[in-house]
This record gives sequence, structure tokens and C-alpha cells, in this order.
Amino acid sequence: VQLQASGGGLVQAGGSLSLACAASGTLTKSIMAWFRQAPGKEREFVAAINWIGLTYMTDSVKGRFTISRDNAKNTVSLQMNSLNPEDTAVYYCAAKSSASMRTVPSRDYRDYRFWGQGTQVTVSS
Repeated sequence: VQLQASGGGLVQAGGSLSLACAASGTLTKSIMAWFRQAPGKEREFVAAINWIGLTYMTDSVKGRFTISRDNAKNTVSLQMNSLNPEDTAVYYCAAKSSASMRTVPSRDYRDYRFWGQGTQVTVSS
């Protein structure tokens, strides 16, 4: 399975961006997630969604970001609103297979097998 991320860019604080990630194959019952990595920092969990659409967000993006997926199209999206400079990072989509449609996603990047190439999000103050 290959993941292709798109949609990053430069935006002013308070603005919005939408990221998209397309998978080349199907991972039935998969978990799909977004992580981000700022310069000099470890890759951190942002959001994840399981097969039946239950979502999990890190506290710093709750109320501002929304993750969604289309299982028929093998895509996952991240709508980011009210962006601030602390959101600046390279954003990665990730996926892992799961034994259950209801699996609670892992927040550890090391648990994800498939990764997109990363897309830069820069928020200016």
C-alpha cells in the first residue's frame, strides 16, 4: 500500500488548510492517521480515524481540526481551521491494518506501517 499526501501550503494565522491522502490499495478495517513533525521535534500524533469513522484527536487540535475518511475511495482528509504558528510542521498520513473495525487507534507513530511522503504546512503569524 502506498500513501500520497497533498494539500499543504502557507497560510496566515487564523486561516484554514485541507490535507488529503490517497491510498493505492485497500486496507480493510484499517486505521488511518495524521502525524506531524516540526524541526527538531519528534513526530507527534495529530488525529486518527478507524474503519467505522470514530475519530481521535490530540488535545491541541480539538475543535479546530477534523479528520474524515472515504472507505470506498481509500482516502483520508484533515480539515484544519484556526491555524496558528505552532501548527507549522511536515504533516504525514499513515495507515495500519487492524483486526477490528472498532479498534481504538494507536497514537504511537511506530505502530503504523504505511506512510505518505509528508506535506509542509507553514502558518505565519
